[in-house]
Amino acid sequence: MAIPNLTVTQLNTYIKSVFDSDPRLQYVLVNGEISDYKVYTSSGHVYFTLKDNQTTVKCVMFSSSASRLRFKPKDGMSVVVMGRVSVYEQRGMYQLYVESMQAVGVGTLSAAYEQLKNRLAAKGVFDESRKRPVPLLPRRIGVVTSPTGAVIQDIKNVVSRRCPLTEIVLYPSAVQGAEAAAQLADGVRYFNKEKNVDVIIIGRGGGSFEELNAFNDESLIWAIYDSSIPII
Repeated sequence: MAIPNLTVTQLNTYIKSVFDSDPRLQYVLVNGEISDYKVYTSSGHVYFTLKDNQTTVKCVMFSSSASRLRFKPKDGMSVVVMGRVSVYEQRGMYQLYVESMQAVGVGTLSAAYEQLKNRLAAKGVFDESRKRPVPLLPRRIGVVTSPTGAVIQDIKNVVSRRCPLTEIVLYPSAVQGAEAAAQLADGVRYFNKEKNVDVIIIGRGGGSFEELNAFNDESLIWAIYDSSIPII
């Protein structure tokens, strides 16, 4: 049987079709260490190498997927990625097309939290000199929290026992979910604009790390940083 002559394009196209027709390569989870991590600002696409102690694989994460990352990957970070394996025909190279990524050892939210904390700490956001003294006997306390949660009732109960002449001013806000961080920050800015309280309390009744994540939002942190009123 005669072996047909193939062009390079025909060869690469055939190899790609073999990869794309294998169901085992359409959804893979791969552990590895990031190397050569690059973000192309013009497109938003991310390119990197995933490696272990023996081999490497080239990876690409398109901007639509990269925009959903909740932390900033960097070289040397251990991650688990989910994606599909296919062939980039123009270069005859197989690579992993990554759709999601999570840091290994800590959750994505934890990784994002640590990176944000370190970045803001380097800017002096948490310096002791930024802390404002809390008045011993405030006349009015602004509270930014849920109007239906247990926290506002607890605060009212404690204040009524210890400082019965102190007035509570509530700024109602969600304390978890997509809108919470913006509403909490709006509460801080409201009290700073009105200058109608001596101290501000932002709070909720505990919860998991994920449920408390709104309180780690950068916009809220900067609102607190800019506040001229002491905040608890």
